[in-house]
Amino acid sequence: MSGVLRVLCADLPAPPLFHKDAEGYRHGYESDVARALARRLGREAQFVYRNWADFYPALQAGDADILLCGQGISNYRLTLADFTAPYAVFDEAVMVLRGSLVRSPADLVGKRVGAIANSLNMALAETFEGCITVPFGGDTDDVLGDMVRALREGHIDALVDDDVALVPLAEEPDLAIGFSVPTHNRWGIAVKRGQGPWLDEVDSALAALKADGELQRIWQRWMPSLAYPF
Repeated sequence: MSGVLRVLCADLPAPPLFHKDAEGYRHGYESDVARALARRLGREAQFVYRNWADFYPALQAGDADILLCGQGISNYRLTLADFTAPYAVFDEAVMVLRGSLVRSPADLVGKRVGAIANSLNMALAETFEGCITVPFGGDTDDVLGDMVRALREGHIDALVDDDVALVPLAEEPDLAIGFSVPTHNRWGIAVKRGQGPWLDEVDSALAALKADGELQRIWQRWMPSLAYPF
């Protein structure tokens, strides 16, 4: 067995989930979960960077052992990969420009609402009656940055993402969270389909992180204001 755990992820700043320091070291909740998981598996984590749209083709091609990067477990994604039990649970939020009057789904009628294509965030946006959904394909280095840029430039009126990604952005002077939706999205670790023994091994390592409190300690280190969900 390889001594390295190749972890597929995005090379973009999305604190508190992941970001790099000046020396290139990767910090954040997902980064530390990946390292802790690797230790449980007797390996060393090695991050493999791809654009969001290339995650599942890269996983299928064998470019990485796991995908650990903001993947809410959806019926669509279950057609692309197999998933572990969740390592995080988050609600969703709608981000707008500060000063916007958007406070509920009813305020989005006729508005352009961006979200990552084929994501749980897009599924939520599609429930907002009367809005115009704008999918972002994730074929650049920074899909969240693309959506924020589109919001600032007036190409969309709002965007949907998980609250954990938007709360830090809401500290910027021109951005705000219009409202949140308690969707309890379950984020899982994806592995290539049909690798049952490997999936079981990763799942067991994750279960061990939960059982001895290490996952909770990592959670509280990076997201102390959010209730630990397990």
